[in-house]
Amino acid sequence: MRLTFIKKMLAAFLIVFAFSAGLFAFQLNQFLTQPIAESEQVQTINILPGSSAHKVAQQLNQAGLLTFPKGFVWYLRYQEKHGLIKAGELTINPKWTVAQLTDALLKGETVQYPITLIAGHTFKQTLETLKSAEKLKHALSDELTPEALASLYETFGLQNLNDKKYPYAGLEGWFLPETFYYQAGDSDVSILKRAQAHLKTVLETEWQNRAKNLPLKTPYEALILASIVEKETGIAHERPLIAGVFVNRLNKRMRLQTDPTVIYGIGADYDGNIRKRDLLTKTTYNTYKINGLPPTPIAMPSAEAIRAVMHPTPTKALYFVAKGGGEHQFSNTLIEHNKAVQQYILNR
Repeated sequence: MRLTFIKKMLAAFLIVFAFSAGLFAFQLNQFLTQPIAESEQVQTINILPGSSAHKVAQQLNQAGLLTFPKGFVWYLRYQEKHGLIKAGELTINPKWTVAQLTDALLKGETVQYPITLIAGHTFKQTLETLKSAEKLKHALSDELTPEALASLYETFGLQNLNDKKYPYAGLEGWFLPETFYYQAGDSDVSILKRAQAHLKTVLETEWQNRAKNLPLKTPYEALILASIVEKETGIAHERPLIAGVFVNRLNKRMRLQTDPTVIYGIGADYDGNIRKRDLLTKTTYNTYKINGLPPTPIAMPSAEAIRAVMHPTPTKALYFVAKGGGEHQFSNTLIEHNKAVQQYILNR
């Protein structure tokens, strides 16, 4: 009788154990395979450096992105991954499983923000672009004190020309305009250093592969001319042809006579208009009054503008005038050019 009772108790225990184990397995499967939260909204959270697994789980729970924070911490500890969470801004999808959430936290694929440095912009305009970027650390100063400028030039290893009228002259053109991606907390210095490195690579590569017999002695002269080509170009496919015109003028020792250099030469006093007196006023940048190239680039040239200068289109043209829509009319002689000016400028 007693043996029968023991057998019955043991059987009951095994049934309860099996049921409990099955229930646990079911709940564990639910925990591992179901979405981490009931929310529908993907969110970005900022995980601070040094945050523990418990703190991260609570942060996710408070944001409505994790229904069972204690269970998640247990899971991380069981997987021996609780100390491997990466800091930074992460985009979390509440429809993820626990495994997907863990993978995201351990990879640390932080949110990337784009910023575009615009071809043809001056260094001052580029500083303004950086200043307006969200979640970018602003370490660069736009102050024009001698100390601030000295620090700025030192940061990028460039020569300060100490020209009060053109304080950023030595910085012009040295940063490649393109789209860069950064994460929250990155600095404007890091963006410009990447742009500077890209510029040097492009300039060196294009200089090594340049066409023969260009009237350019150094890569820096090519950079100066590329900045002018960039400012004069309204339609991309015209860059090599515009470069060809300027190369012809340099070869013939003709003045470049290009308005963007006049504008840069006017400096802070430029009000959007070029007047006859501006063309007649000699500055170190006014190519109506000086021979050859100006002393520095006047803006950031794109890689395409640099390439155009290194490989200009063979042409006999010495002049061009805007004819609307970003396009230009190119002329071989002054007589042809004057007719084009009459047609496209004076008769408007």
